[in-house]
Amino acid sequence: MFSTLSTSILPSLPARYPGKVQFLFRQQIQPWHPSSTLVHEAATAVLRLAPNKFWEYSKALFEHQKEFFDVNVVKEGRNETYKRLAKLAEQVGVREGEVFGLLEIAEKAGNDGALNVGNKVTDDVKLMVKANRLTGVHVTPTVLFNGVVENSISSSFTAQQWEEWLDKNVK
Repeated sequence: MFSTLSTSILPSLPARYPGKVQFLFRQQIQPWHPSSTLVHEAATAVLRLAPNKFWEYSKALFEHQKEFFDVNVVKEGRNETYKRLAKLAEQVGVREGEVFGLLEIAEKAGNDGALNVGNKVTDDVKLMVKANRLTGVHVTPTVLFNGVVENSISSSFTAQQWEEWLDKNVK
């Protein structure tokens, strides 16, 4: 769905439906894939550092997704995975060190003795998760239209199906 939307549908929306469609993209962590959290945190770090590179980085993540599947991260520490994700960000023009600086987990307790200190994008991720929960989003992909979950749209929607659906529903 990401590829279809980003290459075939989103670029044509303003001309095809001027002033009628606003597209919002929210990341949705898949908690049954623990590395999903790390990938989404990396995308959040890129979004914070270079918003204009978010889509390009997201595309790179989709192209390299298997490198971050469970069996490919199980034997490395969390910060090691973050380093690989930061290196991928460098490939799209976002400084690796800055990305890793937002992602790195400290190896010591916080000043108050806290052990679950998170990283510098933890609060951003918490807001995304809360927003998704409030709108009934629990899995990906989930499409909302006018704020309501639209179950007729599936991850396998082709560009033609998207165009037909939009033509039928955008007034």
